[in-house]
Amino acid sequence: MRDETLEKAYHYQVMRRAIDAIDGAEETLSLDDLARRMDMSPAHFQRLFSAWVGVSPKRYQQYLALGHAKSLLAARFTTLEAAMGAGLSGSGRLHDLFIRWEAMSPGEFARGGAGLTIRWGWMDSPFGDALAMATDRGLCGIAFTEETGRDHAMRDMTARWPSANFVEDPAFVEPWAQAAFDLQGETRLHMIGAPFQIKVWEALLQIPTGHVSTYSEIARAIGHPTAMRAVGTAVGRNPVSFLIPCHRALRKSGGLGGYHWGLPVKRAILAWESARTESAAG
Repeated sequence: MRDETLEKAYHYQVMRRAIDAIDGAEETLSLDDLARRMDMSPAHFQRLFSAWVGVSPKRYQQYLALGHAKSLLAARFTTLEAAMGAGLSGSGRLHDLFIRWEAMSPGEFARGGAGLTIRWGWMDSPFGDALAMATDRGLCGIAFTEETGRDHAMRDMTARWPSANFVEDPAFVEPWAQAAFDLQGETRLHMIGAPFQIKVWEALLQIPTGHVSTYSEIARAIGHPTAMRAVGTAVGRNPVSFLIPCHRALRKSGGLGGYHWGLPVKRAILAWESARTESAAG
């Protein structure tokens, strides 16, 4: 799957340029227009586009439109209380991947990761360059660097667990990371956070691919209906991006809200998931 993920990462670079072109256009761009802006032939651009997302450029532009978040809330809103009430808070399906997770104890978290070895490596993902981190128990961090850069991502992630021992070891991290990015097989998560944060992250895991929820809905689902601001902060502090799908949390108004690794990445992930969901259903 390594070559396939490298190819997806390359496709994302093309798509990132296409997103910029779409954002700067006043109307829907034709295939010929987009291909010309990417310095490619229409046939080559279409092949790359279809391999990455599975729908036409015109349809994908609709997914990338700023109003897409509102349409997702209208059509694919997930009621988390029902999902969690059905006993899904201990394990669940995410993408096409089976996730098992284990949370760090409050005492371990309070010690800032003291005594913990976290191995890390740079990985290619469907959304560009990524930093992946893992303990012996599973993945504990995924950060995307396309908008922020590698140095920022590394400082951000290591500051979360300042007393941990960080070891560069991409061979250790890669199998779990690639299982996540390729959406196949089984992987493990090691959630390292405060108890409230972990409750929020568990709730995020209940939102199916192609669906979204709101910060207020997440607050209700975890039994803190007035804690929307705290929920928003916990969503933003999610260390395992994409796998714990913080990108699926939107404002009640339909606004995208924030995204720790840059709103263009959040928009691309939501559009990619929506297109894949539609393609699979069709």
